[in-house]
Amino acid sequence: MGADPSSPDRAFGAAPVSAEAESRTVSVIIAAYNAEATLARAIRSALAQPEAAEVIVVDDASPDTTLEIARDEAARDARVKPLSLARNSGPGAARNLGLDSATSDFVAVLDADDVFLPGRLARLLACQDAEMIADNILFATQGALGSLPDISDEEPRFETIDAAAFVRGNLPRRGIARGELGFLKPLMSRDFLERYGLRYDPDLRLGEDFDLYLRMLRAGAKLRMTRVPGYAALVRAESLSAQHGTTELSHFHDCLAGHVAERSGDPSLDRAMRTHLATVRGNRDHRAFLDTRREDGNLAALRYAMAAPMRPFSIGWRILRDKLGLSVRAGDAVPDGAARLLLPMERDLSAPGGKL
Repeated sequence: MGADPSSPDRAFGAAPVSAEAESRTVSVIIAAYNAEATLARAIRSALAQPEAAEVIVVDDASPDTTLEIARDEAARDARVKPLSLARNSGPGAARNLGLDSATSDFVAVLDADDVFLPGRLARLLACQDAEMIADNILFATQGALGSLPDISDEEPRFETIDAAAFVRGNLPRRGIARGELGFLKPLMSRDFLERYGLRYDPDLRLGEDFDLYLRMLRAGAKLRMTRVPGYAALVRAESLSAQHGTTELSHFHDCLAGHVAERSGDPSLDRAMRTHLATVRGNRDHRAFLDTRREDGNLAALRYAMAAPMRPFSIGWRILRDKLGLSVRAGDAVPDGAARLLLPMERDLSAPGGKL
């Protein structure tokens, strides 16, 4: 990525289209807010994919020059389609506007500060008979974006992930920088989304991807995934200690409670969902405790903690966990100037011949 940023093909290495993928196209949706520093790079990484029939950029009422940058990129390439929201509405609402405008066989979400790796869409479209096709995510700091691994010779092997396995893939594992499958950015069948009337929940600003993927799986979608990375997610130093707010966690908790109430008939899925709900409830209570202590003092925080039977234990454990560094997520575990994968590959890319 050290190449001339004005040349998408040079910067992101457009790959030849596979015979299996050449008849199918992808609408790339970029929801952007205050993304003037990274948006052009994200757009150009998508344009470097021959299968990208359109790149729909939805500006979420940014006060900076995000919309102007999208329009400049549209002047360079007719595949770029800038849209905008009149008021800031969150990623779900912005992506829904993009979904409503998409025309391709599949849709792919790209965050405005992330990039597609060379040949990504061709590799994914080579997978047949799936409504959701995902790949591994490479978390990289800004300093590592210029030396991302060359995985062009990696042969993708796809595994099927059912709804129960997907939910379990979001549960914390003690002492491990866990791979959360809700981070995945799969290709999604536009026909399937339209047939079942599925869209992002605009009220969610946390877990909106997880919620949509789970609703797709429960509607019968097949999720296939390769551990070969094709999506690079930028990890900013200032985001490593970021905390989700009480409001966002509360909305996600209520969303999960709704999923739990809709029993699936699959005991494994229902059990995983209950565990996930309990985890998010604990995170919400922890965040609310900290917010209450900061805003109203220790006594008010203590009263909040004692208001539910298991809440003191849950809050105490999370405070201890954070002090011991046991709550690290995949993206948080990236040293400055380095990169790491969401999920391990069969071949260790850090071994001789690897690139990480």
